[in-house]
Amino acid sequence: MKADAPEAKGLRRAMAWIHTWLGLLAGWILFAMFLTGTASYFRPEITRWMQPELNLRTVSPTRAAQTAVAHMQASSPNDEQWTIYLPDERMTDTRILSRARPDPDPKAPTAPRRPELKLDPATGNVLAARETKGGEQFYRFHFQLQLPHPWGRWLAGLCAIFMLAAIISGVVTHKRIFVDFFTLRWGKGQRSWLDAHNVSAVLALPFHAMITYTGLITLVVMYMPWPIAAKYKAPAMFGTEAYGAEPVQKALGRPAPLIPIAPLVDAAEREWQGGQADRIVIRNPNDAAATVTIFRNGAERLNARSASISYSGADGRRLSSSPEPGAAITTAGVMLGLHLGWFAGPVLRWTYFLLGLTGAAMVGTGLVLWTAKRRKPGTKPFFGFRLVERLNIGAIACLPAGMAAYLLANRLIPPNLPKRADMEVAAMFWVWFGLAALSLVRPIHRAWPETLGVAALAFAAIPLANSLTTDRGFIHSIVVGDTLFLAFDLVVLVIALLLGFAAWRAGRPKTIPTRRRLSSAPVGGGATHAG
Repeated sequence: MKADAPEAKGLRRAMAWIHTWLGLLAGWILFAMFLTGTASYFRPEITRWMQPELNLRTVSPTRAAQTAVAHMQASSPNDEQWTIYLPDERMTDTRILSRARPDPDPKAPTAPRRPELKLDPATGNVLAARETKGGEQFYRFHFQLQLPHPWGRWLAGLCAIFMLAAIISGVVTHKRIFVDFFTLRWGKGQRSWLDAHNVSAVLALPFHAMITYTGLITLVVMYMPWPIAAKYKAPAMFGTEAYGAEPVQKALGRPAPLIPIAPLVDAAEREWQGGQADRIVIRNPNDAAATVTIFRNGAERLNARSASISYSGADGRRLSSSPEPGAAITTAGVMLGLHLGWFAGPVLRWTYFLLGLTGAAMVGTGLVLWTAKRRKPGTKPFFGFRLVERLNIGAIACLPAGMAAYLLANRLIPPNLPKRADMEVAAMFWVWFGLAALSLVRPIHRAWPETLGVAALAFAAIPLANSLTTDRGFIHSIVVGDTLFLAFDLVVLVIALLLGFAAWRAGRPKTIPTRRRLSSAPVGGGATHAG
């Protein structure tokens, strides 16, 4: 055993180096990915909160499909395609995307896609609500980082690879990982940050490994396209073989009334043995070649890849269904389902949310630990140290303020203003980067509490702004039992309290532990954790 000790110690040191530098290089982006990805578990609820004009009652998918088709028959009967997103218990409106029929002239421009419509599922009437990107903004930023396609996804994937390597190397490095999980010492400088990093890492270690790995697998075809390129002449051929192809037929030019949609939805749900319809694609409506493809709701199962059934739109004949997936496609669908959490009920969804926050805490404490370990009182800090300190403030303290600004902008920008959705997104980045820039002119010991304090005040202002600008304020939500708006106000108030507590702790005078006490840190590079 003694002969093996130097070798084990050398392995831990090598893993500590990998853990430190991979965690540091990707840490700021990973923190943003964790925080916005965690918010995305409530993407539909955030979107509903950001459109307070809509307060719809839930109806069956069959009823929603009927009213949607009736509306499209009255407004756009000659379009080439209708795509109808049916409501569910989390998203209560019907959404429709349609595409105009192309001009037969080959020199004519491509047929435009019409703006998205939102309908009342009970009546089919067009809903009037403020323009917003809602929770979709956090979801898209989580894996696209507000960069053009595909560069944002490539960068997010690279950071996820770094994260997975940091997790594995962190486990190898820390020989007392489970013992230190039960230790959390306050006010001890570097050791306190190490304890916080260990607790947040070990508490949800399986979740962190799962969410990182499944995030990579979700986009693995984009990151590693070479096997498909070697076997298939076009990527579409792979998609057809793997997932099946919906029947596509050009319009025959012979008018034929579209069959009532309700019996087709009922037939599909019976075939799925109670599974609900989620989306309907109608091609060439009111033509003899019309097809109706109904997709199953992917939130009903762990496998997020939904099945589909296609019918003739002219006579209701069942044309085809998606093939039974093989082991590889099923595995990929389960990986996607685990990452997105669509299948999760309220309790499990909140569990995902809390575990996601521990991931952000793990990355954030690791970044701060990097500076705590290298801070030497009485010596001038080197450039890299000062750079990391400032980037830590910009990512950890200023991003929450930007997210709060996005929600506040939704209430403060006039509802009918053109392009207001882009203004909301711009508010998020102006506040995030603007606050980070302002923090550069403040001393480090003041920049942390000030930026965290601004974030706390911004979140605390959200319920107030909601009460002043809508008729769905906190008191009203209690009276009428508006659970969505009530829960939203309570959650942002809790976030404000947590940020306020963090600002108070950051503003307290620091006590520097003695060298003797610091020297008792665990062997194996535990204090070198950086994410």
